[in-house]
Formats: sequence, structure tokens, C-alpha cells
Amino acid sequence: MPAVSLDNVTKIYGGDTVALRDVSFEIPEGEFVVLLGPSGAGKSTMLRVLNGLTQPTEGEVIIDQEPVHDERSEVGMVFQMHYLIESMSAFRNALTGALSRSNFAQSALTMYPEEDKRAALDALDTVGLLDEAGQRAGSMSGGQKQRVGIARALVQQPDLLLADEPVSSLDPKAAKDVMRYMKEAAKERNLTTIASLHQVNIAREFGDRFLGVRDGELIFDGDREDLTMDVVDQIYYGEDGKEQAEDLATTAPDRGEDDE
Repeated sequence: MPAVSLDNVTKIYGGDTVALRDVSFEIPEGEFVVLLGPSGAGKSTMLRVLNGLTQPTEGEVIIDQEPVHDERSEVGMVFQMHYLIESMSAFRNALTGALSRSNFAQSALTMYPEEDKRAALDALDTVGLLDEAGQRAGSMSGGQKQRVGIARALVQQPDLLLADEPVSSLDPKAAKDVMRYMKEAAKERNLTTIASLHQVNIAREFGDRFLGVRDGELIFDGDREDLTMDVVDQIYYGEDGKEQAEDLATTAPDRGEDDE
């Protein structure tokens, strides 16, 4: 059975704005999927539907054979903005991933079981930050903060990890570091992962499978060999994308680096 499936999912906002149109796919356990598409294509809506924050207008989302009807604690999320508490240490920030398993009194008093503390340290180790566990988050680099965000999601012990443009604000080296640690964490934990990215070269380097979304429709589903530049141009520029991309090449010869 697939770990994740969307079955004819459509999402309409305000009665006439179609964010997703009849999207269907299945993802097996442990696969690392990269979601590609221009701004406004429907990528963020797809992630919100997957984590239960948004309900589809039509169709069904199933995770681990259970329909998704509301926010799911077993779905971890890595955001574009890391949303760390900068006055707290990396360890304390990672530990907040266990809040969904703590009662109100424990949460209010920041009291956690020893197993949660060990999980936070283990997660920081997974993302290469064990030695920085005591460092205040506000003094960390952007790449380090995002890796703490990944650690926090891992402490949640999710069955599915979603990442919404997790490296869009980072320089290329930091972006690759973050993606490398995320990919290693997913492999180590056999964690099904869906990451939305703009940077096509980084997507190619780390993705196992690629979903291309344009105007709310799933127009591509394939592996690295299938993700040719012609396909990329179609995802980002439409049917006449190749001609437009060639016209842009003189002003943006390295569009693969920062393509949106």
C-alpha cells in the first residue's frame, strides 16, 4: 500500500479560484519526492492539503491508509521561514517538536520526558548540529536554523515529512547542505518526504521522483532521467515554454540555478 495518495483532489477558493484541479498520485513509503512549479502553481496548497490544514473541495487524501480530515500530528513540516524561538537554544527549539505528545502542564512548564530529550539530541545529531545543541538559535546562520527546523520536525516522529521551499532564502552552498541533511535523515528513518523547491539544479541532485505542477494541474510525474530541460520549461513556462526560455536565455543563462 502507498504511504501517501491523492485521489482526484480539487481545491477551489472563494467559489472560482482553482488552486488544484483533479490531482492524483501515489507515493510509496520512504520515497523522496520534489515538487516543482512556478509561483501560484498550487504547490503550497498541495502541501496544506497533505498536512490537513486545508480540506479539498473534491477528492480524498490518504496517509497510511487513513483519510486526512484535519491536521495530523504524524505529518512533520519544515517551513520556508524556520519559525524558531531565537532566544532559546537549538536543543530547546528541537525539543518543541515533542509538544504534540506532551500534556498541557508539561508544555507550560517546558517539562519533557527523558526520551524526548534524547530524541531532540539524536535529531540534532542527524542534521549535524549536536555540537551546537546549546547555541542560541538567534546566533546561528540561516542554514543552521533551517537544520534545527528539520530536527524539530524529526522529533515529532512523523510518518510523512513536508518541506515548503525550505532553502529558497539560502545561498547555494547552505541550500545543498540543508537538502543533504534532509535527504540523509529521510533515508536513515525511511521517512516519506515531499519537498517543494524552486532551484531545479538542487532538485535534480536530491530528488528521487519529481512532480511538476502548473495552474493547479499535475503535468509531470517522473524520475531524474525524465526531468529534461524541455520538461522543466514546460512546467515553468507552459506549452510554449521552450521558445520563451530560449528568448530569456540571453538575460538569464543560468536559470537552472534560481528558476521559479
